[in-house]
Amino acid sequence: MESAGIQQLLAAEQEAQQIVNAARTAKMTRLKQAKEEAETEVSEHKTSTEQGFQRKLEATSGDSGANVKRLEQETNAKIEQLKNEASRISKDVVDMLLKNVTTVNN
Repeated sequence: MESAGIQQLLAAEQEAQQIVNAARTAKMTRLKQAKEEAETEVSEHKTSTEQGFQRKLEATSGDSGANVKRLEQETNAKIEQLKNEASRISKDVVDMLLKNVTTVNN
């Protein structure tokens, strides 16, 4: 009778060991899967970030020629505006200078 009880205990212990082993295997499988998912996510994020950086880099440096041309045009327009303004008021400045130079104050 004791032999039957010992056999049941051994069978229960073996079953418990199988359950523990199955749980460990499932845990290891899930950890491996989680690690692979994390690596994939990190890789995708890195790729996305790198592509965004490259687009910004191309947008800023790729257009440097266009930016230089735009700045030249803006500068030339400003120079023309200043020349026109100077031409418009130069007669008044000359008249004011002549008046002050030729006027004698006692």
